[in-house]
Amino acid sequence: MTGMPALAADRAGAALTAPFQQEPPVLPGRDEAGRWAAEELAKAPYRAAEPSWLDDALTEFSRWLRALTGNGDPGGDGGYAVPLLLLIAAIVIGVAIVVVRPRLNARRPAGKDVFDAGPDLSPAVHRERATQAAARGDWPAAVVEQFRALVRAAEDRAVLDRQPGRTAGEAAARLGRAFAAYAGELQGAALTFDAVRYGGAAAGPGEHSALAELDAALAGTTPDYQGTGADALVRPL
Repeated sequence: MTGMPALAADRAGAALTAPFQQEPPVLPGRDEAGRWAAEELAKAPYRAAEPSWLDDALTEFSRWLRALTGNGDPGGDGGYAVPLLLLIAAIVIGVAIVVVRPRLNARRPAGKDVFDAGPDLSPAVHRERATQAAARGDWPAAVVEQFRALVRAAEDRAVLDRQPGRTAGEAAARLGRAFAAYAGELQGAALTFDAVRYGGAAAGPGEHSALAELDAALAGTTPDYQGTGADALVRPL
């Protein structure tokens, strides 16, 4: 009878400890283990920890700089690094000038130059062309040539520097600083030139006569430069 309680106790203990016994581990195959690892690494914490392309680029650039300066090698000599970096900077600046300058020039008004491409003509030649155009009733051509004579005469007197691509408005603005009393008339002349030459506006004897009178007036006037500002013209000797 004494063995019965002990047997019952053993069975009760086995029943209590049975749920806590570990099952044998499951060993996955090679393919399944690879899939488990890929799924685990795809989770957000792992992906957030991966370096971005910018991190990689900065790391490579840092290594390159250390190689140039010799910091990556205790025995390295970085004496050539500064001249090399200056050379690289000069090349970058040169490339920037080549690339940016045409874009800046492209901002200038297209097709608004005073003179057409070709050999430079004297003021006398432009005046003669204006007279001939007026004689045959070609008033637009007479206006254009008369304004060109005015600008070329100022260049010959060194009141204007010779600058290819100068527009009528630019020429009038600078001449207005040299001949302050005629600044308003010069601006009006530039507007007439642009309207006739590039805007297809009509012209007549009045427009040509006004330009011819202005041309003659400037030719007989000494520049006073009363309107000279920060970008002063070079005064003729």
